[in-house]
Amino acid sequence: MKNVKFHVLIIFLVCPIFAKDIYFTRSGTISFFSSAPLEDIQAVNKQVTCVLDMGTGEVAFRVPIPGFTFKNGLMQEHFNENYLESEKYPYASFKGNINAWDSINLSNEPQKVTLTGMMNIHGVSHEIKDMGMVSKIDEQVRGSAKFNIIVADYEIKIPKIVRENIAKIVEVTVNLNLKKK
Repeated sequence: MKNVKFHVLIIFLVCPIFAKDIYFTRSGTISFFSSAPLEDIQAVNKQVTCVLDMGTGEVAFRVPIPGFTFKNGLMQEHFNENYLESEKYPYASFKGNINAWDSINLSNEPQKVTLTGMMNIHGVSHEIKDMGMVSKIDEQVRGSAKFNIIVADYEIKIPKIVRENIAKIVEVTVNLNLKKK
């Protein structure tokens, strides 16, 4: 059923822009890092799906929450069961635009861009505006960004007993290599 929903999402994203210049990946990487007094928390997810419309600068990505891997298995279990509730909220997503897309001339040299759109994590959506980099090398569009997420903004509950040991702000890093669809 989840696989069907995924394919419906992709069709929904791609069909309205059929026959346009679309770049795509299913193997993007998102990682996060949280510095905490007791122990730093970091995880990586290499299952990120992203679609970029080269004609308009529209971009969408989707991240399976259970795809985040941690060095510590117990930490991964707590992340999925207690904090992100991945059975109830299995995906995080972003849908938005790269601002001033028409004025960007993609080349080997990475260019700074601003992304605006709606980020959805834990069933809660917030408008975001963050900086990133984009380039085009060997027929691939490469994108990267580093930004901060405020845990409380997405109604992620941290138990009182560990609240002081978990950072309130998490640094997120995104790296994508998109190929023409």
